[in-house]
Amino acid sequence: MDRRDFFKTSASAASLLATAGSATAAPLTEKEKLARIASNTWPLRYLFKSRMGFGSGAKSEEMKKKYGEITLLDFPQFTKDTFPGVTHMDLFSGLFGDLADDAMYAQVPLMTGVATRTTYEFDPSSTAGKRWLDKLAAKISSAGTHCQHISNNAPRDICDLDATKRKTGIEIAKKWIDGAKILGAKSMRVNSGGPRIAPCASATTDYPKNDELAKYLSNCIESFKEMADYGGKNGVKVTLENHWGLTANPLNIRIIVDEVHHPFCEASPDFCNWEHEYLMYNGLKDLAPYAHTNVHAKYWNRWKDNDVRRSVKIMTDAGFKGTFALEYEDGPWDGVEGSKYLYKEVLAAL
Repeated sequence: MDRRDFFKTSASAASLLATAGSATAAPLTEKEKLARIASNTWPLRYLFKSRMGFGSGAKSEEMKKKYGEITLLDFPQFTKDTFPGVTHMDLFSGLFGDLADDAMYAQVPLMTGVATRTTYEFDPSSTAGKRWLDKLAAKISSAGTHCQHISNNAPRDICDLDATKRKTGIEIAKKWIDGAKILGAKSMRVNSGGPRIAPCASATTDYPKNDELAKYLSNCIESFKEMADYGGKNGVKVTLENHWGLTANPLNIRIIVDEVHHPFCEASPDFCNWEHEYLMYNGLKDLAPYAHTNVHAKYWNRWKDNDVRRSVKIMTDAGFKGTFALEYEDGPWDGVEGSKYLYKEVLAAL
C-alpha cells in the first residue's frame, strides 16, 4: 500500500469509527435509564421482619413507623411503589425466608472473635425453602419486576486453607445458585472468606514476599472455577465484590476473575467499599472492565468525596451495560431517603 492509499484507508476507518462512536453515544431514553437501575434491600433492611435482628431497635421502629413493615414477599411491589419505573431488584440473602417457619432455616455456627455462636440462615435446598422461593418468584412475576442480583453472605470459607470448610462453602453456594435460578437472578455475590484482613507480605533479604496470600488466592480461584461451572449450567453468574479480606484489594479480584477465566465469573463493584480514599475512583476504574451485570451505586458518608455521578460515568465509560443497585449505606438520610437520592443521582448520570 502506498502513502496515498494508506491515508485513504485510514480516513475511511476513522469515518467508520466516528459513525460507530456517535451511534453508541446516543442518549438513553427515560425508559432505558430506568432499566439500568435496581432497588436494593440492604439500605431498607430495618423495615424487614428478619431473623438477623435488623427489624428491632430505635432505627427500625422509626423507619417502620414512617414506611411500614415488610417482608421480602412484599418487596417487589414496594420497589414499584417507591422507585417509579424501576423493575430490577438486588436482594440480600439475610432477608430470605419466613421467620416463623423453622423448617426453612439451617443452624450455622459462627466464630465471633474466639467464641462460637449459632445463627439460623435460610436454606434454599429445604422443602419449605423451595416452596417459599416459588412464592417469591410468583410475587416478582405478578408485580412485573425482576431479580437481577442476590447479595449473598451465606457461602463462607471459599478460600479457606481448611479443605473441609472450603468444600462446605462451595456446596452452600451451589444450593443458593439453585435458589437464584428459581427467582431468575442473573448473578449472585459470593464472598471470598478467609482472613478478614488479608495477609501482609514478609520482609526478605532482597524483596517482600507474600506466600500466605498466594495460598488463599489459589484456593479462591479453584473454588470460583467450580462455582462458575455450576452457575453456567444454571444461568447464574457468581461475582466478587470489593469487601474485606482478599477482595479489599481490587487487583486481587482481577487476578481471581482472570484466572477463573469463565463467562459466569465476574466482578460486582461497590462504589464505596474501599480501604482508603485513593481507591475511591482508581479502584473502581480497575474493576469496571470486569463487571457486566450489577454494581452497587453507593453513598456512604465515610468518605468526604463521594461523587455518585462520577462513579456511574466510570462504569459507563468502561462499557458497563448492567444495573446500578441503589445501596445507600450511611449519611444524613434514612435508608429510603438515601436510596431515593441515589435513584436521582444515577438517573442524572445516565
